[in-house]
Amino acid sequence: MSAATADIAMIGLAVMGENLVLNMESHGFTVAVYNRTIDKMEAFTAGRGKGKKIVGCRTIEDLCASLKSPRKVMMLVKAGKAVDECIEQLLPHLSAGDIIIDGGNSHYPDTIRRTKYVESKGFLFIGTGVSGGEEGALKGPSIMPGGSAAAWPHVKPIFQAVSAKVEGGVPCCDWVGSDGAGHFVKMVHNGIEYGDMQMICEAYSLLKGVAGLTNEELQQVFATWNEGELDSYLIQITRDILGEKDPETGKHVVDVILDTAGQKGTGKWTSVAALDYGVAAPTVSEAVFARCMSAMKEERVSASTILAGPKAKFKGDKESFIEDVRQALYASKICSYAQGFQLLRAAAAEQNWTLDYGSIALMWRGGCIIRARFLGDIKAAFDRKPALANLLLDKYFKKAIRKSQLAWRRAMARAIKHGVPVPAFGSALSYYDGYRTATLPANLLQAQRDYFGAHTYERIDQPRGQFFHTDWCKLGGSTTSSTYVV
Repeated sequence: MSAATADIAMIGLAVMGENLVLNMESHGFTVAVYNRTIDKMEAFTAGRGKGKKIVGCRTIEDLCASLKSPRKVMMLVKAGKAVDECIEQLLPHLSAGDIIIDGGNSHYPDTIRRTKYVESKGFLFIGTGVSGGEEGALKGPSIMPGGSAAAWPHVKPIFQAVSAKVEGGVPCCDWVGSDGAGHFVKMVHNGIEYGDMQMICEAYSLLKGVAGLTNEELQQVFATWNEGELDSYLIQITRDILGEKDPETGKHVVDVILDTAGQKGTGKWTSVAALDYGVAAPTVSEAVFARCMSAMKEERVSASTILAGPKAKFKGDKESFIEDVRQALYASKICSYAQGFQLLRAAAAEQNWTLDYGSIALMWRGGCIIRARFLGDIKAAFDRKPALANLLLDKYFKKAIRKSQLAWRRAMARAIKHGVPVPAFGSALSYYDGYRTATLPANLLQAQRDYFGAHTYERIDQPRGQFFHTDWCKLGGSTTSSTYVV
């Protein structure tokens, strides 16, 4: 049995697990490691981990025995059943106050349940989002921990040491909140990531499909964009992708990749959460639906030979169009993030979480997939007004939208004229127009609901909270249905 020398343990040695262990070790921490497949653990300790402060363990019992008190055991295993099984294997070998950490992409309701369960056994639990992919795990990810608050002082030195740093050496890691708050914030991060990726793809599609830009021209466009307001990791890698050639065919790699996109479910979770909390988050949802549409490859190929669309040819100045698309991407991005932060606010109110939105923006500023210069502007907005209802109401973003609005609408008009699908751009613009509209046609919708289902309605000439019913069919009945308000 190993001596108690390790500062933290890692269960799960896939790419993220291995790299995070190496990151921790490089910052002076001794890390105990275990993998369900023993051969994988031994290959790691004899390979990338050889000669380092890494303790290989063949059993869960040995793993726990190797840890200093309070024990800190981090799991990076597949979300779902595997996490629960791992917790059950750990519990018999822990002492009061020891800490179990789930660093996978768990669904936040599971983290709420697990926190309550583990605490009932006398231990502490953390559910933490870790973003940045394999490179981030090795060089510095964004880390979003939540769960048992008493655990934070014990893991804070490790998490903040290994996390990404932004201006002034500020770590992209801070305590998020109780039970499932950390995993909820990571889920919303991933939902925003879906939106970002889809919007970039729509910009690419417009520039290529409408203006006919080559991959070389597109690479230069994204390189230029990455030096301005759109400076971000996703714009940067898009630039790099567009320049990559396939050594076998000589073609650009992007042109030989099949146009069917996969997903792991976090975007869908974000969309479902938005529906559950009654928050308008159409851009994330459209990004998820766009992936679903892409998966219908055979149907789309067949439909393309049957269904007609416009035959418009591009006329005009390419440079002006490129700028219109850039502005459309930036304005749509603002709206997408506004939706994400409204979802965070609604969940916080429902779950009694105290979320610091500026701190969250800072945690996303470096290390993670959506890291961007833009997030500094979001932090500044919440620094100016912590209770800001919507990013669109901040003076900086209000000015940015005003500057981009005409270009945004011109880009959308071009997309419609040429028959290029831009669901994320379109949903973002509709969100903006809906949010700025004092009177929406929901009055007619409420009348329809009351007509066929007696669901009642409120009146503009009466106080809010009072509900009325009209006997539309003149049947003389006065019984009404239950009232539901989002």
